[in-house]
Order: sequence, then structure tokens, then C-alpha cells
Amino acid sequence: MTKYSLRARMMILILAPTLLLGLLLSTTFMVNRYNELQKQLVNAGTNIIEPLAVASEYGMTFRNRDTVRQLINLLHRRHSNIVRSISVFDADNNIFVTSNYNYNSSQLRLPKDDAIPSSLMLSYRGDSLILRMPIVSESNLSSDRSSDSDIINRPLGYIAMDLDLQSVRLQQYKEIFISTLLLLFCMCVAILFAYRLMRDVTGPIRNMVNAVDRIRRGQLDSRVEGHMLGELNILKNGINSMAMSLAAYHEEMQQNIDQATSDLRETLEQMEIQNVELGLAKKRAQEAARIKSEFLANMSHELRTPLNGVIGFTRQTLKTSLTPTQTDYLQTIQRSANNLLCIINDVLDFSKLEAEKLILEHIPFSLRGALDEVIILLAHTAHEKGLELTLHVNKDVPEQVIGDAMRLQQIVTNLLGNAIKFTEQGNIDILVAVRAIASQQVTLVVEIHDTGIGISESQQAQLFQAFRQADASISRRHGGTGLGLVITERLVKEMGGDISFHSQVERGSTFRFHLTLDLNEAIPSRRPDMSHLEGKTLAYIERNAAAARATLDILSITPLQVTHSLTLAQLPIQHYDFLLVGVPIPYRNNMAVHQDKLIAAMKISEQVILALPSQSQVEAEQLKQIGAKACLVKPISANRLIPLLSYEKAHSELPVVEQAHKQPKLPFKVMAVDDNPANLKLMGTLLEEQVEETVLCDSGAKAIAYARENTLDIILMDIQMPEIDGIRASEVIHQMSHHQDTPIIAVTAHTVRGQQEQLLKLGMADYLAKPIDEARLIQALSRYLPDGASQLHDEQPHALQHSHVLQQPHALQQSHSLQQQGEGESESESESESESESESESESESESESETHIPSVPQSECKESIDWPLAVKQAANKEALAKDLLTMLLEFTPQVIQRVQAILAGSHDDDILNLIHKFHGSCACSGVPRLRQLCVTIEQQLRQQTDVQDLQPEWLELLDEIDNVRFAARNYLGAA
Repeated sequence: MTKYSLRARMMILILAPTLLLGLLLSTTFMVNRYNELQKQLVNAGTNIIEPLAVASEYGMTFRNRDTVRQLINLLHRRHSNIVRSISVFDADNNIFVTSNYNYNSSQLRLPKDDAIPSSLMLSYRGDSLILRMPIVSESNLSSDRSSDSDIINRPLGYIAMDLDLQSVRLQQYKEIFISTLLLLFCMCVAILFAYRLMRDVTGPIRNMVNAVDRIRRGQLDSRVEGHMLGELNILKNGINSMAMSLAAYHEEMQQNIDQATSDLRETLEQMEIQNVELGLAKKRAQEAARIKSEFLANMSHELRTPLNGVIGFTRQTLKTSLTPTQTDYLQTIQRSANNLLCIINDVLDFSKLEAEKLILEHIPFSLRGALDEVIILLAHTAHEKGLELTLHVNKDVPEQVIGDAMRLQQIVTNLLGNAIKFTEQGNIDILVAVRAIASQQVTLVVEIHDTGIGISESQQAQLFQAFRQADASISRRHGGTGLGLVITERLVKEMGGDISFHSQVERGSTFRFHLTLDLNEAIPSRRPDMSHLEGKTLAYIERNAAAARATLDILSITPLQVTHSLTLAQLPIQHYDFLLVGVPIPYRNNMAVHQDKLIAAMKISEQVILALPSQSQVEAEQLKQIGAKACLVKPISANRLIPLLSYEKAHSELPVVEQAHKQPKLPFKVMAVDDNPANLKLMGTLLEEQVEETVLCDSGAKAIAYARENTLDIILMDIQMPEIDGIRASEVIHQMSHHQDTPIIAVTAHTVRGQQEQLLKLGMADYLAKPIDEARLIQALSRYLPDGASQLHDEQPHALQHSHVLQQPHALQQSHSLQQQGEGESESESESESESESESESESESESESETHIPSVPQSECKESIDWPLAVKQAANKEALAKDLLTMLLEFTPQVIQRVQAILAGSHDDDILNLIHKFHGSCACSGVPRLRQLCVTIEQQLRQQTDVQDLQPEWLELLDEIDNVRFAARNYLGAA
């Protein structure tokens, strides 16, 4: 409110009642006066016209105009101040006489249709008041009073008189003017009283307000002066007392502030000294951290080199003739070396997390495929301990997601490995469910429940502490560094989730974590065609309740009529189209018993599928020869069971999915460039099915020459090639005027962390990793379709729906060591990846090169050197192409053998890295996971400047595996 608000309110409260009362009285007076003047005029007119009507009766009876004229003229002159005209009309409404011939008498005449009034009639017209009075004969009046005759004689006529209202209006205006003057006089008097009151009240208040405002601005010596009346004087004294108190408080506060400022100045000086000391300490700590990182990086390299030698030569020695004691000693050495390697990897992972140098991938992958891969890798260890392992993925969990598949696998591997480590009997169950789902993201909850030893409440507080375990004796009994759960917790938090657990001693533990992943809408989830299974029956035999629930949930998505039973004897006797038998765990190696059970099962179904523990692969081949349709490794997964039920051939375990109806080819002319003939043939085959025209070049020089003379829509460019590499060739092509905007997609076997961003900065439009996945290739090509045309290629071919992982970064060495030792804690994704992020920034180049992600292959299902289903899958589900690629690989092996044997003989080969890289590219698309992994290991070591003579164990393993591949290839190429 403003400082004049009190004055305004007082003025309103004083003047408003006076004004309202004055208006009310003036209005009442003027209305009454108006009516009174109006009534006086009517009475005057009545007093004139009524005697005139009686006096005119004689003249009207005898039609004597002079008599009537004299009469009306006399009255007009007497009352000329109010009378304008008097006219007499006869019974026919015709004018008889008038007192004013200058006046328009038609205004006084009644309308034609109106009858002569029987009494006085008033009518107003502008400033005139017209009075009409009938002229009645006296005989008619007397007859009316003396008889009740119904005959009413007509009037002789009527008199009309026009009265002037202007005099009355003038008098009314005078009255209004006088009333207004009186009202204004009263208002002026009220204003005078109000002004005097405001001066006596608001003046002192204004002085006090000004004094308070000065006090607010810090003028504490301000006082309210002058004499005031009543309560205002009390208020003045209160304000003056408050000002004196504030002045005293302010003086005291100022003293305290001065003292505090002095103390603060001393404290700041001490803090400056401490900051200098802290800065020096920080620099020393950073230098110590840098030295530690360099130490860890150097030690990891120095330790891994001899460890790889120990492990490699141990493997070679195990292949020779040994006594049982020697074999046991060598296996102990191998397990110990693997344990030491895992400890090094754990320490390096922990150091990366502490340094916040861990970078998460954001790539598409199959969620069920990634989880199924971890389960298969660890199933062997669980089955060897007699544990039943189950995976239950709810139906609403999406299949295709985007995130870091390797880190998700590492989290599950750590938790599942711990569960296996600390569980002696019973079950280990994994449940995956949807916690929340949005348009672009899904939040998953993963639970891992075991029936192990449990954790006491006092030990739970130490569970997520580095280098600590719940029981100090655990590391001696089960091994491990105590870093597994710490790394898991950090990884979950890095991925935007949280982890919790519930445990009871001797009753088991349940670990639960949540993760949020992006949905991959580029590849819509689609189930295989199962219409041919309509009306068919399947009998399922499984004693373990958890395994049965998980498998029945998988079978519920099929149209099969499923019957579950604990044993074959309890199964209703009838014929079944399929019989799925889960072999109990712990597994008893009694081939005769299994053979009898299989023969009994084949009596009720021709298609018997056995779900066996992972250590029973030898028996599986024998059982398939007896008549089993297929043998699956427990736990059963949808990715392996559903295609098997949909496959009609009984001799193959992993079916080749039929291609869906071909879609129209993309309107592109695409050039593929690769120095590896196998990779170039695979890219050419995939491109021929997807684009209208394909051009293949086996070198960068040829690609540049062809691009200079021709126009291309898209180019697939291998990065590492001799003479002119892919980056240089891309730069030259982009300099051409007709190829400045041509998208070039990089293709390389090294999925190096950070390499994609580096390639994009160098001008690449996109990035594909070898072996090229058909779904990723279609997705990359479809991005360059013109608007509207892309809708024709939104859906992927049906066969692509069975691709487990588009890019699964997971190392085989981790799975191999886990199978050997049963360790539950985290393993390194690859040897060099764990090392790289611990190195200093000066070694960033070697760091990025060493972090290679390799799609893993479950070794528990790949006992042979050639994984033919994988080879067919990598060849776009074309068996003929898979044979061609394998043949090309075999044709390349003599050159590799010759160069490796020369190295073993002591010669030095400076170009061996390029040869191994090229050989690795051939292995990546030929279905030889073991040979490929050896190439990966050797190539990584060579890129880290390891001397070729220090890799003798790897060279020997490479030669042995090449021999195994060449021998195994006879089974697939013999009929070719």
C-alpha cells in the first residue's frame, strides 16, 4: 500500500456518506417537486376545460359559433401563459371553432377511429399536454340520472385544449439547479471537515512513517518530534523507544562483527596455508595415482606374458603322454595360473572403476541371447557340482535392446559364479522380469537365487567392501580376491541401476539388481512361424520343479499341447509328437541306463529331445546315433528349443532357419572393399541379396580407380589393408567431386572402444564390425534410403530374428577359465582390455587398440574345432556359401603354417601382424571359434609390441588348431 492510502480511505469514508445522503434527499425532493408541478398544471387545465364544456352546451346545441368563439377566446386570453390553443369539435369530429387559427388544430383532433371520450382525457405530446372534454346536453344528463334507459345519446362534440409544459419544465430545472447547489455546498463543508481531520491524524502518522523509514535505512538517531493526541502520542513514544533499542543493539552487533572479522581473517590465513599444503598433497596423490596406473599397466603386461607362456606350454604338455600324477600336477599348474590371471584382471577392473575411466558401450544386442550365453558358459561348472541351473525370462521381456552387453554379462557372471561357488547342492535360479517399460526404455529386474551357505547379518555389512569377503576363510576354501561384488556393484551403478540382496544362513541368498536399457526398435521382435505345430502334442519329463517351471513357460508360447510328468512311468500312455526329457542333475554316467530309457521313450514318440548336463557331450553323440532327435545342454533356453521344435530334420541339433520372403532390393550401387577374399565374398553375397548392383574390390588402389570412373551410392571399406589402407582410400575418394557426399561405412575386425568416434571424425558415415551381421548391414544401408522408400524395408527377414547378439563383447578366455575353475567372480573381457584403461594418457593410442571386444562362443557347446551351425549362420544361413568360406580358409592355412614354422625356427617376421590380421578375418566368417580366438590373442599381443619369440605357446596352439580344423573340415567338405 502507498503512503497516501490512509488519507484516501478517510476521504472516502467521510465524503461517501455525505454524498450518498445528499443525492438521496435531492433526488426525493426533485421527484416530489416534479410531480407536484405536473399535478398543478393538470388541475389548472381541468379548472378551465370543465366550466368551458358546460358553457359551450348552448352554443353547440343551436350551432351558434359566435357564442362559443367568444367564450373560448376569453378563457384563452385569461390563461395565455399556459394555454396555447382551444378548439371545439362537433359530434362528427369536425372543427367547430378555435381560439388560435395559427395553430395546427389537427393535433387536437381525435383520431378517426376513436370515439368521443365520455369524460376528461389527458394525453402528452412533446412539450404539450392535451385535455379533451365532451360537450353533453343537460337533457341527456338529466335523463341519465332519472332513468335506466339503455339508449345513450351522442355528445354534442368535445373541447380540446393544448397546455404549454415549458413553464413547468423551467420551474423543474430551477428546482434541480437549487438542489444541486445545496448538495455541492454540503460536499464542500464535508471536505473542509475531512481535511481538518486528515491533517490532525494523517499528518502525525506520515511523520512517524518517515521516521521509521529513516530508521530502516540505518539512521538510528532519527526520532518522531511534535505533540500528538491520544493513541498517536503513545505510538510516537513506542517508535522512539524502538529506535533507541535498535541503536544499542546495532552498536553491540558491530562490535561482535569486528571481532568475528578479525577471527575470520586469521582463519582465512590459516586456510590459505592449508590450501597450499592440500594442493601440494593433491599433486603428490595424482602423481602417486599415475605411478600406480603405470605400475598396474606395466605389471599386467609383464605378468601376463609369462603367465600366457605357462598356460600355453602347460596345454602343450598336457597333449603329450603323461602319467596320471604328471597330468594332475600340470592341471594344478594350469588352474593356479588361471586363478592368478583372474586376480590380475579383477584388480585392473577395480582400478578402472575407481579412476572413473570405464566407458559403457551402447550397441544393440539380444537380451535372451546374452543371458543364455552366460548360463551356458557357467553351466558346466554348476553341473560338475551337481547343481541345477535354470533361467526364467518372463514373456513381456523385450528381445532386442541397446546397451553394454559385455558389462551385463559380467554382472550376471559375477553373481552367478558366486552362487555356484557357495552352493553345494540344490538349485540356482535366474529370473528376469520387467519392472517398468516406456516408449523408448525398459527397466529390468534380475534375480539370482541360490540354496547355498547364506550370509549372516554381521557379515552382510562387509559384502560390498573391496578386498573383503563375508568370511575370512572363504578365500582359502573357495579362492577369489573379494573384488567380484564390489566390481558388480560399481558396474550396476555405472549403468544407472541399483543392487540389493537378501540372505539367510544355511538357506541361501537372493541377489537382485535393476538396469535400464534402451529398446531397439530397428529390429522388431518376431517369433518363428509355429503354425505347423498346431494340434501337436509334447510330453515333458522333468523332476526339478524350478527347471520344469522355466521350460513350461517357454513352451507356453507355442501352440503345442504340453503334458508334464515327473517320470516316464507316470506319463499317460499315448503317442506324442515330441518327447522332451530332462536328465536329472547330479548326472550319473551310466550309458546302459540312458540307452534303455531312450528306447522306452521312443516307443511313445519318434522325436525324442534330451536335455543333458554339459559334461555329457560324449554320451549325447551316442544317444543321437541310437535315435534321439537332438540333445540340448541344460538349462533349456527358448533360443535353442523353439527353433529345434520348428525344424523338421531329425539329425541336426541346431536348425538353419529358412529365409523369409525376399524383399525388394535397395536401389543402391554399393562397392565393397576388402583385401581378405573370404570377407569380400561374404560381403558380396550379402550385398547381392540386398542391393541392385554390387562392385567388389580387393585393394584400396582398385577401389580408388573404380570410384574415379564411376558413381557409387554407398561404399563398404575395410580399414586395415596393405599399401593403401581404408582411411587413406576414403580420404582420396571423398576428394573426388562426384563422391564428396557418398557415405563410406567402415568395416573392421577390431571393435575397439572409441574407434567408432575416431572413424566418424575421419569422415566415415557409419561403422560395421566383422563378421558382418546381416541385420546390422540392412539397418546401415536403410539409413540412406530416400524418404518414403525406407518403409519398404522396415521389417527384417525372418531368419534374422534368431541372431543371438548383433555385437556381443565378451571374451572367450573368461569363459574358458570359469569352466575350468568354477570361479564366480568377474573375469576380464579380454587380456588387454583390462590393462588398457589403467595406462596413462600418454599411452592412449595403445590403450584404445588393446580394448578389443570379441563375440564369444559358448565353449560348452563348441567342443569341435568347427561349429558348423555357427558357420552357416555367419554365411547368412547359406550352406553352400559356408562351404566356400571354409574352403578359402583352408587354402589360406599353408601360408600361415609356413610363416609360423619359420618363426618357431628362430627367424624374425616383421609383417606377421598383417598376416594374422588377415587370417583372423577369414576365421571370423568360417565358424571356427577356437582358431579365431587364438588369432585374437596373438594379434593383441603383437599389437602390444610383444616379441614373436615370446609367443611360442600360442604359435604351437595355432598350428595344432589349424590341423584340427583341416581334419574336421573333411566331414563338411567331403561331399562338396
